[in-house]
Amino acid sequence: MTTMYTPDHEWINIEDHEAATVGITLHAQDALGDVVFVDLPEVGRSFKKGEVSGVVESVKAAADIYMPVSGEIVEVNEALRADPSLANSDPLGNGWFFKVKVSDMAEFEGLLDAPAYDALVKNA
Repeated sequence: MTTMYTPDHEWINIEDHEAATVGITLHAQDALGDVVFVDLPEVGRSFKKGEVSGVVESVKAAADIYMPVSGEIVEVNEALRADPSLANSDPLGNGWFFKVKVSDMAEFEGLLDAPAYDALVKNA
């Protein structure tokens, strides 16, 4: 299992151990509606797990993006910045937000796998 989830509706894919990819889930983009703006973190900035690392705004609301794990931002999705609707059309693919160099792999233990996340969403 290489994709994990947070209770705050972020996903993180750890296939590439050098730079894990982070985005919002299908549930999050459904709840937000049409995304019109994303505020992405600066490359080189470090965050602790749970810190606000960005903002996604839609026609309905704005939501904070929380760091799923501690680490340093190594890349942001400039295509998403140019076309925020990618967060709606392909949230688990081309609509990714940023990549992070993970500083503590043990923090993945506290994240949800797909069945646990699906159960959380169904019971919300």
